[in-house]
Amino acid sequence: MYLGAEELGRRFRARELSPVEVTHAVLRRIERIGPAINAFVLVDAEAAIQSARASEARFQRRAPLGPLDGVTVSLKDLLLTKGWPTRCGSKTIDTHASCLEDSPAAARLREGGAVLFGKTTTSEFGLKGMGDSPLTGITRNPWNLEHTPGGSSAGAVAAVAAGLGCLAVGTDGGGSIRVPAAYTGVVGLKPSYGRVPSHPASVIGAPPHVGPIARSVRDAQLLLDTLSQADDRDPFRAPTADSAPPLLAVPLRSLKIGYLAGAHELSVREIREAFDSILARVRAIGLDPVAVDLGLDGARAVLTTLFNARAAHTLLGLSTAARSQVDASIELSAREGEKLSALDYLAAEAERTALALRVAHVFRSHDLLLTPTTAEPAPTVDADFSPKRAPFTGIFSLTRQPAVSIPCGVTGAGLPVGLQIVGRHFEDALVLRLAEVLEAGAAFTAPPEP
Repeated sequence: MYLGAEELGRRFRARELSPVEVTHAVLRRIERIGPAINAFVLVDAEAAIQSARASEARFQRRAPLGPLDGVTVSLKDLLLTKGWPTRCGSKTIDTHASCLEDSPAAARLREGGAVLFGKTTTSEFGLKGMGDSPLTGITRNPWNLEHTPGGSSAGAVAAVAAGLGCLAVGTDGGGSIRVPAAYTGVVGLKPSYGRVPSHPASVIGAPPHVGPIARSVRDAQLLLDTLSQADDRDPFRAPTADSAPPLLAVPLRSLKIGYLAGAHELSVREIREAFDSILARVRAIGLDPVAVDLGLDGARAVLTTLFNARAAHTLLGLSTAARSQVDASIELSAREGEKLSALDYLAAEAERTALALRVAHVFRSHDLLLTPTTAEPAPTVDADFSPKRAPFTGIFSLTRQPAVSIPCGVTGAGLPVGLQIVGRHFEDALVLRLAEVLEAGAAFTAPPEP
């Protein structure tokens, strides 16, 4: 159940495996271990098998639609998917209302022949860093069911880590792909803003980036290639977002690598040691990483202001009865957001720009930047969410740059640790290139069976 998309495609073409067989196997596995993890808000077995049969027929004609034809892919329940409800982890959204259109991500996957089989759980409206919601309850980390997979792309990472489907699509507005990916030992990419079309567009706060979740960097790249195709419903989609050809021609040893100054001072010894091990591997391949002081001061305050404003805007118009059903922490954030003035919001946006300029200055002299993805491994499911656990992801949502989390070890308690690699705008290919090189020393490991 842990074959990657690239390997599945090869076996489908060679007729060594059938998309129908693989889809049935995924559905059986969801039935067997899915309830313990609670990664899905919806599984549509009938639609999945129908899609897999169509894919199998294409392979028999030697006419697959693309590299993801026949590959099982789930979508986070913030992404519109035709024929399925999109409930955003909230009891305030009608359970019977099915979407009449696909989001760009769902549309591109259907066009490429992927087998869409379900929607994964999310914290309510994507506004919480833990893996629970009023609608679906607690989603659990496959590595240890007493721990959270993180949020808000909780079900997406848990499903991929547990072998419940090959790939997943998540969203990331402050770390919602990268932090959960680190907590569950998978690859999670926040692409450059504008690289992957999104609809409906975000109107406030840190913009969500739609991105891939996979068990290998190569599979994440395959999914990114599909998701990046144009869709005119996104007015902010960059028309020339892929600078891969010249970047891939850059000699690896010519790259200038920075790493987060102060990472050696993190309180969790195993996070420090995992990061030190990565730096040693970077040096072993002939690179010379240099400590960089990002100047993170101010980023958390900006994120908090924009987050609270987004929460207030999201709950705008809900009745008192409906708001009483909303996650208490999100309701609290919304109340704080309602206290903000227009000048408060504009001041936060101005500081966001200042942070972006500061980070851009760092990338004048560095091609890539390395940080731990999180300061701690996954907390328990009953812990209070604290941004202090993941202080390194939000700033790169504010600056809208590409950033990926890849596995870089497991703690003595059996919880994964992640490495974050960040690049310049639209240099996603270069980020993934180094990620693939470093992945060779710490590839995906399957968690114990629940």
